[in-house]
Amino acid sequence: MTVADPRPLTGEPVSLDLLNTLWMHEGVRQDLLTGVDGLGTWLASTGLDGRFAADGATLKNVLSAREALAGVVAGPDDAHAVARLDAVLDHGRIRATLTAEGPGERPEFADPAWGAAWTAARDYLDLVRAAPDRIRSCAHESCILHFFDTSRNGTRRWCSMAGCGNRAKASRHYARTRDH
Repeated sequence: MTVADPRPLTGEPVSLDLLNTLWMHEGVRQDLLTGVDGLGTWLASTGLDGRFAADGATLKNVLSAREALAGVVAGPDDAHAVARLDAVLDHGRIRATLTAEGPGERPEFADPAWGAAWTAARDYLDLVRAAPDRIRSCAHESCILHFFDTSRNGTRRWCSMAGCGNRAKASRHYARTRDH
């Protein structure tokens, strides 16, 4: 059963969307991936639900990928974190194909339970290849969400202007008016 997605930020690239299955709500850390129902919700929100099963084996592997991704996002030069991400990537590969539409690629997995985890790890490689400096954590001190900055000038600071950005502006305004 897929439940409504309760997360405050969705729609990021799949690797960052996986990291965003952990978030803060009223000072309490929330985790979408506490069971296969939450996994089903995440798979559906990323469009992976038709390709990968929401079962215990997939959940275990997706949690491994989330931990590995958290490590490399926090410390891109951390050899242990890089090795953990590489271990996830070892479970899949890209096969070159030729189709009626022309050259193509398709992922292959020895064990399909690694498919969603591998897809998220592979997506992170694509982000690093495209613009590693645009992989960001929200600047609000109590937020743990991540995003890929697609703004024209690359200065996005908040996961959401309506949420964290507004709270920061309100805090600054309150501090200014309180001092006068």
